[in-house]
Amino acid sequence: MTVQAVRVHRFTQPETLVVERVDPPASAGGVIVAAEVASVNPVDWKTAEGAYAPVGEAKLPITLGRDLAGTIETSEIEGWTPGDRVCAFIGQDRGAQATRVRVTAEELTRIPDRVSTDIAGALPLAAMTAWQGLFDHGGLATGQRVLIHGAAGGVGHLAVQFARWKGCTVFATAAADDLDFVASLGADTVIDYRSQRFEDVATELDLVFDTQGGETQARSFATLKPGGILVSTLDPDEARAAALGVRTVPRWHAQPDAVALGRVLDLVAEGAVRVEISRRFKLDAVEDAHRFARNDHPRGKVILVV
Repeated sequence: MTVQAVRVHRFTQPETLVVERVDPPASAGGVIVAAEVASVNPVDWKTAEGAYAPVGEAKLPITLGRDLAGTIETSEIEGWTPGDRVCAFIGQDRGAQATRVRVTAEELTRIPDRVSTDIAGALPLAAMTAWQGLFDHGGLATGQRVLIHGAAGGVGHLAVQFARWKGCTVFATAAADDLDFVASLGADTVIDYRSQRFEDVATELDLVFDTQGGETQARSFATLKPGGILVSTLDPDEARAAALGVRTVPRWHAQPDAVALGRVLDLVAEGAVRVEISRRFKLDAVEDAHRFARNDHPRGKVILVV
């Protein structure tokens, strides 16, 4: 039995993706998940363009995708049985945009009854990027002041809610059409990045969470109080940070963490965090999904119905 998967055979820009049949994964001590939903993330089109350094030409062809949700089909892990609803943020050695995916014990997270499979499939990579950036790298604590850039996006809209849940004062930047949406997530002050200078509004910050880089990152350092920290998903300007007496961390990539993902899913089940799904695409419309996610700046997440 073969499985369908979104494959990249050569790096192109714009990317050329192929949905094709490949050999089924071996369980190899893990579980095989019959995927129902896979998420579309910036790392997917960056990988397909050859712009994601950890994946070079020597690794082609590859299956895209890092997160999914579905039901266990077969299991070699104690405590996990066929039919269990699960989601996962998986390692770079496999792809999640496929009808069958191998998941290891360290990646596997149970979906609570009150959380839909769509929501669970949209969540893992974006949630771990926001969670690890704020808490593991940024050390965000109750009562601190934080600025979150790109607050209407997949990672940003979760970061706003995590910071609110932690009891922080949250400043957030977004486009004019998204200001009300971001405010509804719990941001205390929402800034239209096109018409306002965020550095005039957000000051004396403990943490800036930056997913934009470039000029936005450069201007963000001045918003931090002495000793404050900028956490970026892009290369940070360490020299500028040092000159201004603030901190940053080396560029990092989110890592699978089933325990932290389970905590986030509990927050979703409790109603403390919501996941915005902008659009759903069928697997064979994956190129349309990539174009929409990259070019239309959607609110929240884009998913593939596998």
